[in-house]
Amino acid sequence: MSDSFRELLKKIGSGPHTSKDLSRSEAGAATEMILLGEATPAQIGAFMIAHRIKRPTGEELAGMLDAYDRLGPRLQPIAYPKTVCVLGIPYDGRSRTAPISPLTTLILTAAGCPVVMHGGDRMPTKQGVPLIELWQGLGVDWQHLSLEHVQQVLTQTLLGFVYLPRHFPLAQQLVPYREQLGKRPPFATVELIWCPYAGEAHLVAGYVHPPTEELFRQAFALRGTTKFTTVKGLEGSCDLPRDRTAIIGIQQPGSDSAFDHLLLAPRDYGFAGSEVPLGSEKELIAQMQAVLKGESSILRDAAIWNGGFYLWQCGLSPDLPAGFSQAEHLLASGQAFKQLQELGKASQARVVPV
Repeated sequence: MSDSFRELLKKIGSGPHTSKDLSRSEAGAATEMILLGEATPAQIGAFMIAHRIKRPTGEELAGMLDAYDRLGPRLQPIAYPKTVCVLGIPYDGRSRTAPISPLTTLILTAAGCPVVMHGGDRMPTKQGVPLIELWQGLGVDWQHLSLEHVQQVLTQTLLGFVYLPRHFPLAQQLVPYREQLGKRPPFATVELIWCPYAGEAHLVAGYVHPPTEELFRQAFALRGTTKFTTVKGLEGSCDLPRDRTAIIGIQQPGSDSAFDHLLLAPRDYGFAGSEVPLGSEKELIAQMQAVLKGESSILRDAAIWNGGFYLWQCGLSPDLPAGFSQAEHLLASGQAFKQLQELGKASQARVVPV
């Protein structure tokens, strides 16, 4: 048992009248003790549920991210002129609506924008379809790639995927607590704004509840993160909705005053419609492949809607209409599909020593 961890646990777990927030350094220390197994399972479970009840602060999230940076994996900067886009998507996947982010990613990388994704296997509490399974269905298996191999794939194809069980086993050890507690712990918020890339990055973080966005902004400000986008997306992901106005927060490098909200109505651009429900994984993969081959698919409009927005947001298109046109062209011309084929080849190639 860790006596020092117990003191931090007492601080946040003393009830609504006497509990206190942790400082950034205290939150970082607590997270390190959790990841390294210096705290006991009883202490870790108590910390997670007490912290969920208390609710994390931006300062605490900053400290947790500090610990993730110290102990977690980080892909190294690539020699490329465009800023890497890091997508923060809930690790417990999707259960109601069809994910679009793999298609968005292929559109972005085909246009020359590097992307880093991260996640694990099916995970509590939702046990939804995770990114890793979607990529496997599309012919790219990240599960067995070393971090060195992922680095090579990122350099060659502009896409990298940090897979929690293989690349960050310390964090993977926390997954059983999610199932045993039946609630998402504070680390489920951390994963949305974690950046496993050591170079300049543009962080995109999905969320569900509006207060979460403010926590993101506070943590980013403390850590000096000056380029980020927040998306009130489908099931907390980075996927823009089509059945309602998309609420997007945009922070460009500079002061806090540079942050602003963009209310993006899909009907204004001809993309309004019902969200595509999540059917079987086999059906979803077939729909994605149809989009990439330029064939008819119920995912096509959602892919262009999302791809066009991110092309504009990442500086590949001068405005939204141009972004939508570019996304449509990348799909219709087969360039996004060719990108997928190159990605598959690179993920299967032998690692070349540096």
